[in-house]
Amino acid sequence: MQEVLSVENLTKTYKSGSKELTVLKDVSFSIGQGESIAIVGSSGSGKTTLLGLCAGLDTPSEGTVQLYGKSLPALSEDERAALRNDYVGFIFQNFQLVPTLTALENVMIPLELNGKAHPAKEAKRLLDRVGLGDRFDHYPSQLSGGEQQRVSLARAFSNAPKLLFADEPTGNLDDDTSGSIEDLLFELNRENGTTLVIVTHDNELAAKTGRIIRLKGGHIISDTKNQHTA
Repeated sequence: MQEVLSVENLTKTYKSGSKELTVLKDVSFSIGQGESIAIVGSSGSGKTTLLGLCAGLDTPSEGTVQLYGKSLPALSEDERAALRNDYVGFIFQNFQLVPTLTALENVMIPLELNGKAHPAKEAKRLLDRVGLGDRFDHYPSQLSGGEQQRVSLARAFSNAPKLLFADEPTGNLDDDTSGSIEDLLFELNRENGTTLVIVTHDNELAAKTGRIIRLKGGHIISDTKNQHTA
């Protein structure tokens, strides 16, 4: 199994005046291609900070992060952005759709940025796949929370990412909607052979992944494989 992500002795400390706050301390793990992982922990455990470091959105105070064999701390900001563009997709709790663009236009953005041929056709195919074939021309404000997250799923998979980071993907949704979004996320993940890393405090969502890494106080307290996965 190809190693996608390798984290070694990762530490992140924030300085505020004369005070220091260590959010992560000596965190190490690796992820293979095609795995589905949940990073879980209570608020303040360091899980969102860890995701940001793994994606190269932030740099560690100590330790290394390797994404597809490339050391993220050794790269410039532009080089990290280019690496993300080639390999990584994101899904966020608050959807992060552009409010002045339609569902179709939101999905077309990454396709157009990457010079893909026929971006509108591909965006329509993706929206149809996530059940929004009749919502192409709707703006985010005209869509429910679940529909907005479906648009963000279509957008995330538009570049056929090898690795998908999902930060509390159902955190803003009710239970019924959460279930359908989770099912869709795992379906798309299987169809595309994507490696999936979910940050969540939801134990039911975490139980659908193949492996759970638990954080507490910036440390990994357990790293276990799930017996029953989606």
